[in-house]
Amino acid sequence: MTSLAVTLAPRAATSQPRPRLDQTTIDTITAEASRFPSLRTMIISRHGDLELEQVFRGPAADRPVNVKSVSKTIIAALVGIAMDRGVFDGLDQPIAPLFPDKLPANADPRLQRVTIGNLLSMQSGLDRTSGPNYGRWVQSDDWVRFALSREFVDEPGGTMLYSTGNSHLLSALLTRKTGRSTLQVAREWLGKPLEINIPPWPRDPQGIYFGGNDMLLSPRAMRAFGEMFLASGISDGKQVVPKPWIEESWKPRTSSPFTGDAYGLGWFVSGSAGGKPIYYAWGYGGQMIYVVPHVSLVVVMTSDAATPSGRSGYVRQLHDLVRNRIVPAAEAQAS
Repeated sequence: MTSLAVTLAPRAATSQPRPRLDQTTIDTITAEASRFPSLRTMIISRHGDLELEQVFRGPAADRPVNVKSVSKTIIAALVGIAMDRGVFDGLDQPIAPLFPDKLPANADPRLQRVTIGNLLSMQSGLDRTSGPNYGRWVQSDDWVRFALSREFVDEPGGTMLYSTGNSHLLSALLTRKTGRSTLQVAREWLGKPLEINIPPWPRDPQGIYFGGNDMLLSPRAMRAFGEMFLASGISDGKQVVPKPWIEESWKPRTSSPFTGDAYGLGWFVSGSAGGKPIYYAWGYGGQMIYVVPHVSLVVVMTSDAATPSGRSGYVRQLHDLVRNRIVPAAEAQAS
């Protein structure tokens, strides 16, 4: 287990210095986290100040890693920026007219009612491309056409049907409407203002960057993204993501059938012990970005991307560490 020292930029002067987590608390949190064999890196920051950066095993904190379905949260942020720039009309914009060449023959009429918002909140009503259907989908010769041809198992706007195909359709729409690749858009709209590296990641057979899985970000880049959301979309004095979009992203719209936690637009929502909301992005294996506004807290965790975190109970252990250890420690310092 190695610890990396990080040089922080000087913080703007305030009337009183903010209290930091004491070393005993940090040691307790680190010791508990170290017992998770899948955990690779953990970062804790408050008010933009680094409290802890610990590499337990695996690559350094500045090395890009596969963040799995945290990619969905990144794609959702790009869609929000696109709406602010007039690329899309809004959450209620139907997607079918944007894919006239990809719609199945004799398409179900309900496909005309599926909106961009439905894709973001996993409420398209279309059968999932994740889970048992994932293999057939990514082995198909046209991922967009395959996702649009799924049968309806619910009405648009109905229950949550977690499906990576939804996010990939959003990546395809970003590419179509901007005339640039999702990688180019991500680098310009997020990479440059956050000063983070966004390497290329896998693409589908048509060359569209995978919208919802396998993006590569370093833990430090994940921290920068989380802190930008915590700061109402602002980074280094620049509005990166519109503040109203963050409010929409964190508004519960449905709930996960697997965890019971609420889901907004690319973000899960759960509660702390005190009932205050905790917003989190979750990737397979335990790739996590937690944002806890009431204590100005961001927690990043990366884990073994080849080991499941949901059915194993591992992600619940990570949630408990945040909810029962890290958040109370931050609340105690704030009181």
